[in-house]
Amino acid sequence: MSKVKTAIIGPGNIGSDMMYKILRSDSLELEMVAGVVESEGIERAKGLGIKTSIKSADDILKNKDIKIVFDATSAKPATENAPLFREAGLVVIDTTPAEVGKFVVPCVNLKDIQDEPNFNLITCGGQATIPIIYALSRVAEVRYAEIIAGVASKSAGLGTRHNIDEFTQTTAKAIVQIGGAKKGKAINIFNPAEPPIIMTNTIMADIVNPDEKELRESVEAIVMDVQKYVPGYQLRVPPIVEDGRVTTTVQVEGAGDFLPKYSGNLDIMTAAAVAVGEYLAKNVF
Repeated sequence: MSKVKTAIIGPGNIGSDMMYKILRSDSLELEMVAGVVESEGIERAKGLGIKTSIKSADDILKNKDIKIVFDATSAKPATENAPLFREAGLVVIDTTPAEVGKFVVPCVNLKDIQDEPNFNLITCGGQATIPIIYALSRVAEVRYAEIIAGVASKSAGLGTRHNIDEFTQTTAKAIVQIGGAKKGKAINIFNPAEPPIIMTNTIMADIVNPDEKELRESVEAIVMDVQKYVPGYQLRVPPIVEDGRVTTTVQVEGAGDFLPKYSGNLDIMTAAAVAVGEYLAKNVF
């Protein structure tokens, strides 16, 4: 099978980590990395022999070989570029909380929306916790779900901090739309501890007539599904049921491709994005 050519727009930490993941993919070929200025990420791509551009989306749009664009910018430029990519017939996999495309969690709903032109990876907290909420909701009615995503301060860059409002709002929406909860809430905590903590996510849910055995089996099964594309994803505390409320915790250790292993919050986004791209390359293109 010939590889599908792709581009990354936004050569920061997420874009750079995604670059290394795509380079070892058996179905994706990285054709270009684009930004707006000469940067460490652009220089890094050049050093690996990858075409680069500092004209943002312009050179991507001119390259007719590119089929998939990984957007690793931020909410505002992702929103501005989306219609340009759509008009050019490019599929976008968006790691920003821009809410332009369909919300996607690879192990939950990708097969159902595979023909969409734009896929939104929601947020790191969403990628880490929505599979768990979905696992709960497929065996019981989830009236309310709340997630607390704790990440190392060192792994929360300016883009993450500038988009914090979008993070909470977008994650809460996806908890309902993709996770299946009737109502959702998201909280993000930047932890300054040294050494830096591994991303830890607590999920709390109000459930109708919970069966602890069924809930545990469903959660354990979805954890294995996530681990297929995020090996560092682990169930830290299995579901605990008390008075109709369920609490469980997962942690995410990064693969260490470019980012430190404690940056599981960023790694789960890049891993999920590449998982979407590889699925599309094998099943759609």
